[in-house]
Amino acid sequence: MIDVLVVDDDFRVAQVHAGFVDALTGFRVAGLAHTAAQARSMAAELAPALVLLDVYLPDAPGLSLLAELDADVIMATAAADPALVREALRRGALHYLVKPFGAEALADRLTAYARYRAALAGEGDLPQAALDGALRELYAPLRAEPAAPKGRSPVTTRLIVGVLRDADAPRSAAEIADEVGISRATAQRYLAGLAEEGRVVVTLRYGATGRPEHQYAWSPR
Repeated sequence: MIDVLVVDDDFRVAQVHAGFVDALTGFRVAGLAHTAAQARSMAAELAPALVLLDVYLPDAPGLSLLAELDADVIMATAAADPALVREALRRGALHYLVKPFGAEALADRLTAYARYRAALAGEGDLPQAALDGALRELYAPLRAEPAAPKGRSPVTTRLIVGVLRDADAPRSAAEIADEVGISRATAQRYLAGLAEEGRVVVTLRYGATGRPEHQYAWSPR
């Protein structure tokens, strides 16, 4: 099991990214930090293998932590300036993901990272061919899971199902999209597929304008 520390100043975004991590086989969230100080403390205490690191933290730039964290790092940030990307990679970040990104994008990088770790798990000196193979695994990510029916990602499906199962009342597609971190159109497509399979119950709610809105709830069957 690969432990991951999620570092993001936005509590909601951190929870969304943590959901992406927990939905992927072989990974688990060790903790969530929202400041550089918390990241330092939790990394020292929890010793995660991997850190998902934001650039914009309230007390110090995320890039300043790269030399301090005794862990591999994947940047997960809205900062997309080429100079920042070069600096992050120069300081040792393994990958760079620009927010907002979906579950599939992170799953690709995490799957590649797991294969990279496995390729370097042995003892003793490695031949050049083995080193080259490990780097190919890291930078040529492959999906760990087959495509789901009707073009749906298994990771995104599990996240939506988790939201519906935990909800204490029916939810709209917009609410589900916001919590999972996907577009409303994508949420509606997944929800329509789940409804066709009988896994979701669809009802209508009429707002103040009289315009109906679809509401979705997990089917108890």
